[in-house]
Parts: sequence; C-alpha cells; structure tokens
Amino acid sequence: MNGLSTILIVVGLFLAGGVYSFVKQDMPKSLIVLLSIGAGMCLVAGVLRLEVWS
Repeated sequence: MNGLSTILIVVGLFLAGGVYSFVKQDMPKSLIVLLSIGAGMCLVAGVLRLEVWS
C-alpha cells in the first residue's frame, strides 16, 4: 500500500513545483489554480493513504 502513497506524494510535490514555476512565469491564474488544486489533492490523498492503511 505504501507504493501508491509514495507516488501520490511525489506527483503532488511535482505539481507544487509546477505551480511555483507558473507563478514566476505569469501564466494565467486559472491554470495556476487548477494545478494547485491537483497538487493539494495528490498530497492529501497520499498522506491519508499512509495514515489510514499503515
């Protein structure tokens, strides 16, 4: 069960880095919001899977 949690956390951190990059490049706000929601969902799902199934 920890493999999927690790993948979700890594993808969430990757998306969070994308949010930072898009903010620095002055990309459209809607794209930044969408990417940040995806990053948050991946991080929360990964952490919850670690906590619930450990």
